[in-house]
Formats: sequence, structure tokens, C-alpha cells
Amino acid sequence: MVYYFKSSCGQYLIYMGKDKMENEALIKYGLPEDCWFHVEDLSSAHVYLRLKPGQTLDDIPPDAVLDCSTLVKANSIKGCKMSSVCVIYTRWKNLHKTASMVAGAVGFHRPENVRRIQVEKNNSIVNTLNKTKEERFPDLQKEQRDREKEIALVNKERRRVEAKARKLAEVEEAKRKEELSYDRIHSEDQMSSTLDFEATADSAAAEEYEDDFF
Repeated sequence: MVYYFKSSCGQYLIYMGKDKMENEALIKYGLPEDCWFHVEDLSSAHVYLRLKPGQTLDDIPPDAVLDCSTLVKANSIKGCKMSSVCVIYTRWKNLHKTASMVAGAVGFHRPENVRRIQVEKNNSIVNTLNKTKEERFPDLQKEQRDREKEIALVNKERRRVEAKARKLAEVEEAKRKEELSYDRIHSEDQMSSTLDFEATADSAAAEEYEDDFF
């Protein structure tokens, strides 16, 4: 089972697993657009924010970051009792999971891409999010596979457009070079040498000499 919420700004989907088994599935079958939230150094729920395609961590509205951070604090056994906690978040694709890790534990491919935010207790935000809460039983593996197919099709179309643009650019460049080439203007059959002019002049002079002689 996975719990789904709507962000306060209404633009994003927030979700989290019911327990550590769902957390493992979410870690394994996330999407490239997912952003992961967790309380630092404490056990807590794994909360995810689904971004729009192409968005980065810098594009997340502060309200959405606060929603996820407050929700993850509220779903930490120890963290929910504290006045404030540090919440870490990063892209799903930055999560690193090995077979030796216990359920729910993760590392990071690039620790420098992990961000931190200090969050205080805020029941108002939690209550607002809980009003939008839905329980679902998604096929996470299928969702991931379907998204991978969509991305593959988008990349294929992008490569096709880029290849077409390169071909057009090559044709235009070849056309430009042809227009600038002197070969098109001065071909061998159109050129005359100084010998041609000298031969013509000598022939004319001979004809004039013969006219004068006779």
C-alpha cells in the first residue's frame, strides 16, 4: 500500500510507503522525476515528491519542500517528538542501494547532491495534507517500465529531429560552398589563355599582310 497526498500548492503529487517493505519497493521502482525526503540520522518514512519532466531540485517550490519535509518529520517515531529536525532530500536517481543494507537504508551516488533543511513541527501542514490522503495499491514496477518506454520514445524522436536538422545543415552548407566556388564560374571550357589571344592576333596580322601584298 502507498499513501498519496496533494501538495499545498496543488501542482505536485506526494507519496510514501506504509512500512519498510513498501519503502524498499519505492526505492527500487522510483521514477526519474521523483525526489526523495528523509529525516537525517533518524528512522522515518520515505516521502517522495514527483516533479515535472525536466525539473531539477532548484525548480521545487519552497512550499512543496516544506510539505514533504514536515510530512517526513511527522512520520518519524523520534523526530515527531522533537521541536525540529534536519531533513535531507535528493533525486531518486541519486539513491544507492546495496544487498548488504538493511530494509529502508540507502546511500548516495553523489553525497554532494543531497540537500538539507531544518524543519519545525507544524500540525497545520500535516492536517492539510492528511485531508488529501489516498490509499492505493499501484504496480510500481509497471509504472517504472511504462515511464522508461515513454522516455525512450521521447529520446528517439529527439534524435530523429536532431539528425534531420544536421542533414539540413549539411545540405545548406554544401549549397553555400557551391555558390561561393569559382569552379562554377571559371570552368576549363570557358577559359582562354594568352596563347589563344596571341594566336588570334598573329592570324589577323597575316591576313592583313596578304591583303597588302596582293
